[in-house]
Amino acid sequence: MQIPAPLQPSTRILLGPGPSDAHPAVLRAMVNPLMGHLDPEFVSIMVQVQEMLRGVLKTKNKVTLPISATGMAGMECCLMNLLEAGDKVVVCAMGFFGQRMIDIAGRTGATVTTLQAPWGKTFSVDEIRDTVSKVKPKVLGLVHAETSTGALQPNIKEIVDICHEHGTLLVLDTVTSLACVEVDIDSWGVDAVFSCSQKGLGCPPGLSPISFSDRAVEAIKNRKTKVQSWYFDMTTVMSYWGQGQDRVYHHTAPISMIYAIHEGLRLVLEEGLENRWKRHWHNHRALKAGLEALNLHYTADAACQLPQLNAVRIPEGVDDLKGRKFLLEKFGIEVGGGLGDFKGKVWRIGLMGYNSKPAAVLLGLAALEQALANQGLKVDPGAAVGAANKYYAQA
Repeated sequence: MQIPAPLQPSTRILLGPGPSDAHPAVLRAMVNPLMGHLDPEFVSIMVQVQEMLRGVLKTKNKVTLPISATGMAGMECCLMNLLEAGDKVVVCAMGFFGQRMIDIAGRTGATVTTLQAPWGKTFSVDEIRDTVSKVKPKVLGLVHAETSTGALQPNIKEIVDICHEHGTLLVLDTVTSLACVEVDIDSWGVDAVFSCSQKGLGCPPGLSPISFSDRAVEAIKNRKTKVQSWYFDMTTVMSYWGQGQDRVYHHTAPISMIYAIHEGLRLVLEEGLENRWKRHWHNHRALKAGLEALNLHYTADAACQLPQLNAVRIPEGVDDLKGRKFLLEKFGIEVGGGLGDFKGKVWRIGLMGYNSKPAAVLLGLAALEQALANQGLKVDPGAAVGAANKYYAQA
């Protein structure tokens, strides 16, 4: 075997659905010396991470922590802990990740009722009320920000109220929404929430923040059977991420990633949640002005478009893969292709966390102008960049 040369990965600008570029301060935090995962000093860092995560999620939930896995593991963790065979669950699917929630919920042995919305649209409160009142499920699963379509589900507080009226727990997917748009777990009354480290928090992938309300914890404690997953069984994970210095070994925590999320959360709180949300909307509007100048149309309805994930339809006659390859090879820019129903039909442009800034907007639009012109589309040079700059000048 020939020993490979040391790694020298190419520099990319990650303007896709995730991961997004990590904040430089987060990367610097990761080079700190390793320590044991039960070292008292590291336990103190864990406590700080939990406290800051509660602040970012706007919750006082005791069981709030980053599990040592990616965002999809957070989805599995929440559903596996709250559902067991014979339980009833309703999953609201308005895109690819709602479909994935259906798959995971079904693997628990629960009886799954699916509520479908067309891709790019969201659910009305009445639709959810009708289904929950008929089924009376133990759990309702809902995606807050659907990454595949760029749609933001509104009215979470009203949906939670409906759930609680019927004794239902709400599990909310905030993988793409956390630290980009408003997420207020306690005010809304959400029972279980999961997210990821590599999008709004500006960290590398590898951790999934989760939080369980007291109602959800009680449901976990009252299970008739063991959680199907040993690794994600919160009855034992909580013993490691519990209170105080006396913690029970569960697994070896990813030390450097805990350093990363510590800095990522600290930066979010330092900027201020509302300031961060405003920044994402500000740069979204500039990007949207430029995309409209290129005659690129959003997949999500105007009333529910995400600021951090802009999904647009690929113009007729433009090849998906050829366009994304051009952006990657000529500019080092990654944008995402479509998933599921949108495969080959949509580009997903992310402005998440550290990448929500004018530099990313203007460079991304300039590169898109060239990518479209390269495939023979008639483009007015500078039109997209000019439209974005006009927005910035007037905002």
